[in-house]
Amino acid sequence: MSELDSFIENNLDDSDAFYCRGALKAMIKDYRGAIEDYTKSLEINPLNADIYFIRAFAKANLEDFSGAIEDFSVAIEINPTDAMSYISRGRMRLEMEQNLDAISDFDKVIAIKPDFKGVYRYRGSALINIEDYVGAIADLTKAIDLDNGYKWNYLYRAIAKMGLNESSGALHDLDLAILVDPVFSIAYYTRRILKNVTDEEQHVYSDFNKEIEFGNEKIRENYN
Repeated sequence: MSELDSFIENNLDDSDAFYCRGALKAMIKDYRGAIEDYTKSLEINPLNADIYFIRAFAKANLEDFSGAIEDFSVAIEINPTDAMSYISRGRMRLEMEQNLDAISDFDKVIAIKPDFKGVYRYRGSALINIEDYVGAIADLTKAIDLDNGYKWNYLYRAIAKMGLNESSGALHDLDLAILVDPVFSIAYYTRRILKNVTDEEQHVYSDFNKEIEFGNEKIRENYN
């Protein structure tokens, strides 16, 4: 990085140089330093949507989700057809429990790129948060159609089915999540809770042991 520092000292109007140094700082998790360099780069070239986009992630790594949303919003103003900026802003809004705004962003992604992997899972999660379980199940089923090897799709769909008291369907999805990842401790935990509610006591202890074996730290601590 020292050579780049020297180059910048003699080329203070080079936007790309500040951008590159910011990226290097981000790689070593110096996010504040990265933000400073991205900001310098934007002062020189304020219409570069890519720099707003990556500065947003640097802010998110510092848990400045509001700042990240602002940067993604500027990136979208510059490039309104960039699905990545919409889905990223939606994820930040989801993090801040701004579910309706997040859903709006995910709608935009689907309008731009209907087969964008992950967007149906994120929108499904937001729909669960607002208790639209029917809509969530539809989205998570689409997510599974696009990627049937991703364990979280099954887990979230199970949670949506639990919201509709569809216990057998939820258990089936949890079984599928565990089939994809046999050490998925959260799925064992959720399945144990659901079996407890549905009086499948003969299976509860087995799932409890699986949670301990596969790394549910809270369960292990309580057990000890």
